[in-house]
Amino acid sequence: MKINDLIYVAGHQGMVGSAILRKLKQKGFTNIIVRTRMELDLMSQSKVQEFFKSEKPDIVILAAAKVGGIYANNTFPAEFIYNNTMIQANVINSAYHNNVKKLLFLGSTCIYPKSIDQPMREEDLLTGVLEPTNEPYALAKILGIKLCESYNRQYGTDYRSVMPTNLYGINDNFHLENSHVIPALIRRFHEAKLNNDPEVSVWGSGKVKREFLFVDDMADASLFILGLNKSTYQDNTDPMLSHINVGCGKDFTINEVAQIVKKVIGFKGDIVFDSSKPDGSKRKLIDISRLSTMGWRSRVDFEEGLFQTYAWFLSNHTN
Repeated sequence: MKINDLIYVAGHQGMVGSAILRKLKQKGFTNIIVRTRMELDLMSQSKVQEFFKSEKPDIVILAAAKVGGIYANNTFPAEFIYNNTMIQANVINSAYHNNVKKLLFLGSTCIYPKSIDQPMREEDLLTGVLEPTNEPYALAKILGIKLCESYNRQYGTDYRSVMPTNLYGINDNFHLENSHVIPALIRRFHEAKLNNDPEVSVWGSGKVKREFLFVDDMADASLFILGLNKSTYQDNTDPMLSHINVGCGKDFTINEVAQIVKKVIGFKGDIVFDSSKPDGSKRKLIDISRLSTMGWRSRVDFEEGLFQTYAWFLSNHTN
């Protein structure tokens, strides 16, 4: 990437997109295009084509997506598969037809089968049945990877894919029912603290294990991968297995996570687990050796990331 490249960040108002935007500006990039959902409907093929034809970006970072936790995925499966499929297809195809030099697609480690050995390797893609609680979203993200690979193979494009582990951080969605585990816990413990509640209920058994990466680390990894020259990226990937895992290499039980969040928030009550709610996969830890070999590692400690996230939450939410 050159400092004067015209960069389009799709999804700049979301947690990941906004972190990438901050990181680009920190690195001195100023030639950046963004559009809100009201300004550009990424599910409209004609509007996306018109935008690319008019603006002609050199670099595209595709961080736009419909996202959510287990509840949201179970409640709105059609929206998750349709919206994400259309967004990805429209942006990637328009990038090709308008000679975009590089594109980075952001996926999710939910692409991996439910029952595979841990940590999950890039090679595990499409080797088993997906976790049913977020299958529609996962299928859409797999399609995004395969779109990038297929365009690379047929047209010689330079489209890259990164698969982050569970992300948390600044600008996350803190809605109690359709957010991911970290923001939901922060909100729940915060409100319990304000209300002097005796206990906080946490979904599931508390025994499943998850890996979490601070979103600013994800932004740093994204620009690292985007900045690699084409030969280096190709040397470390395969044409039909070109995605790269991004994580920190360490996981925690949800019980451990809840205890750390409780400490960060300063809640004094008890934690109880609601085992009637689904757990999802028993463990999710990704193999980050491919990215580590290329020279990138995460920097932000989990507890420190939670303190930064809670500080942002306090500054941006009224209660």
